Amino acid sequence: MHPRPLHTALLAGACWTLPNSLLGLLAGLAGMAWGARPQWRPRERALAFRRMPWPGPGGALTLGNVILHTGETLDVPSLTYAHRAGRAVEPCISLADHERAHVYQYMLLGPLFLPLYALCGGISERNRFERAADRYARDGRGWWPWPSRA
Repeated sequence: MHPRPLHTALLAGACWTLPNSLLGLLAGLAGMAWGARPQWRPRERALAFRRMPWPGPGGALTLGNVILHTGETLDVPSLTYAHRAGRAVEPCISLADHERAHVYQYMLLGPLFLPLYALCGGISERNRFERAADRYARDGRGWWPWPSRA
């Protein structure tokens, strides 16, 4: 019996981004000394560490299949990057959906994600990875940072 193609692709993506996930796991384990707690998030396909002492109030950071966040839960409303930058007034999005988009991006790009993310502007509204994650959280599609022109 052959595994279903989606499961095979997800497993391949998790293996491809394993170096990033290991960085996230190490950060999450370190955060446990300050009260962080792990939780498996099947919908996000990620291990989430809640109550992290960093990256800042209400913040979240995804590293591979690991999400580090400062809150009690990822299931909270969040402002888009464009809204925070004062460029647009937009409705709140789900933080969980935004971070799920980053998990998908990592699974496709693996070790290439972090250098490409940095080259695209880092943590800012200008970064196409952040705009794509906001779009996915808002519309439920479009997590890939280079949308097709078709």
